[in-house]
Amino acid sequence: MNWMFSISPLWLAALAALPLSAAAQKTTAEGIAEYRAMMADGNPAELYEARGEALWTQARGPKNATLQKCDLGKGPGVVKGVFVELPRYFADTQRVQDLESRLLTCMEQQQGFSAAEIAKTPFGAGEQKTIESLVAYVSGESRGMRFNLPQAHAQEKLMYEVGKKMFYLRGGPYDFACASCHGEDNKRVRLQDLPNLTKQPSASSGFGAWPAYRVSSGDLWSMQRRLNDCYRQQRFPLPGYASDATIALGVFMGVNSKGGESTAPALKR
Repeated sequence: MNWMFSISPLWLAALAALPLSAAAQKTTAEGIAEYRAMMADGNPAELYEARGEALWTQARGPKNATLQKCDLGKGPGVVKGVFVELPRYFADTQRVQDLESRLLTCMEQQQGFSAAEIAKTPFGAGEQKTIESLVAYVSGESRGMRFNLPQAHAQEKLMYEVGKKMFYLRGGPYDFACASCHGEDNKRVRLQDLPNLTKQPSASSGFGAWPAYRVSSGDLWSMQRRLNDCYRQQRFPLPGYASDATIALGVFMGVNSKGGESTAPALKR
């Protein structure tokens, strides 16, 4: 008799009673989290951090100057702790700025680069790649610190309200808004959980992870690049780089992340 058909019913019952493997019992979210944890020790974002640190002290641009006098909110040259308090109001530019728009200001004023030309440069090319390395370095210097964006200035409060309206604004051919994906708990796309960016603790787990190295694209993405891709997926017109619209969204998400821990630059699929 063929052995495949000679298994005792008692054996079949015993096999059916065996527990599922640990892998089968894991949720998709747990599996993705485990994958990220395994990859974290070799996160390629560390290479961008190292390059950004070198660029911070390297004399560059038409003025052949470093960025060591750049004021990111805590005084000239101070990097540690600034990321968890951005975007914020800056008196010299009289506007609220996020990390990338502030770096543009410093690169223009201190090194002589054209902020307008850099803003028009495609992501991942030219001085945009420089900024990606710089944001990796600066954000890494606040890793583990708690978000506490200032809301004392009238402009900061206004930008929060503008960002809130933009977050819930529906439009485009799919009638989407940022809130369509990130305004409620327990939503997912492509088997991946989506953070609710309107409240803690999920707000900081989403906002506080960018910039991040994206395995799927093999590149480090800044928050500006991430927001640009969100608009692309919504089929909205793409926002201007470092525009007030993107900064307002950053204020909204950042204020909602108060008390949460920064994990940037993180690792994403």
